[in-house]
Amino acid sequence: MPISRIAIGGPGEASQPDALRAALAEFVSMLIFVFAGEGSGMAFNKLTNGGSTTPAGLIAAALAHAFALFVAVSVGANISGGHVNPAVTFGAFIGGNITLLRGILYWIAQLLGSVVACLLLKISTGGLVIPIHNETSAFSLSADVSVWNALVFEIVMTFGLVYTVYATAIDPKKGNLGVIAPIAIGFIVGANILAGGAFDGASMNPAVSFGPAVVSWTWTSHWVYWLGPLIGSSDRRDRLRHRLHWTEYPSAATHHRLLEMALCVQSLCFCQLRF
Repeated sequence: MPISRIAIGGPGEASQPDALRAALAEFVSMLIFVFAGEGSGMAFNKLTNGGSTTPAGLIAAALAHAFALFVAVSVGANISGGHVNPAVTFGAFIGGNITLLRGILYWIAQLLGSVVACLLLKISTGGLVIPIHNETSAFSLSADVSVWNALVFEIVMTFGLVYTVYATAIDPKKGNLGVIAPIAIGFIVGANILAGGAFDGASMNPAVSFGPAVVSWTWTSHWVYWLGPLIGSSDRRDRLRHRLHWTEYPSAATHHRLLEMALCVQSLCFCQLRF
C-alpha cells in the first residue's frame, strides 16, 4: 500500500466539531448495538434458564446481532460512516479513508460505548452476567478450541465483514449498492455468528469483546479478539477487487432488484419472528 495513502491528520482535528460529532455517533451506535445484541442474549438466557449456549440460543444471538447492527450502522452512516467496530476503523485507516487521529477518536468512542452498554445491562438486569459464551460474562473459547483455532476464525470472519463494508459502503464505485449496506453488513455478522459462535463466540469486533471483559474483569485469551479482527481488517480489499477485475458494476436495474430482494428477506425474517 502506498504510504501516501495513510494520513495522520492535523493536531487540531480532534477538536473539530465534525470529528466530535462523528465520535459521538460512534459511541451511540456502539451502545445501541451492544445493548440490544448482548441484552437479547441475557433475555434468552433468563427465559430458557441457561439456554443461551443451545442451538436455539445461537440462532437468537445471530438474529439479534444482525438486526442491532443493521440499525446501528444506519443511524451513524451519515455522520461517522457507521463503522461501529474498531476493526472497520482500522481497515479504513489502512486504506487511506480516515486519518489516524480521527481513527483514535473513533476507537475511544467505540470502546466507551461498549463498556457503558455492558454497565447499563448489568445495572438494569440486577447483575446478570452477559451470556456470550460458555456461561461467562466475557468472550471465551469452547472446549478443545485453541487460541490459534480462534485466531483463524476471527481473521476469516472479520475479513468477510470488512470486505462487505468496503464493497457496499466505502468503495466510491459502489453506486446504488450503498443503499443496502447496513442490511448487508448485518447479514454477514449474523451469518458469521452462526458459523463461529459455537467455537469462540464470533466477535469480529474488539469493542464488543472489550466491554464484557471490563465489566467482568475477565481477560483470558482476550488478545485473540483484538489480533484476529485487526489482521482480518488490514488486508487490501481494493487490491483484491482490482485483481478480480471488478471494474464493471451492475446496472441501476440490477441494484434495484438487489434492494427489493434484501427488503423481501428482511420482511420474511420479521414474519418468522412474529410467528
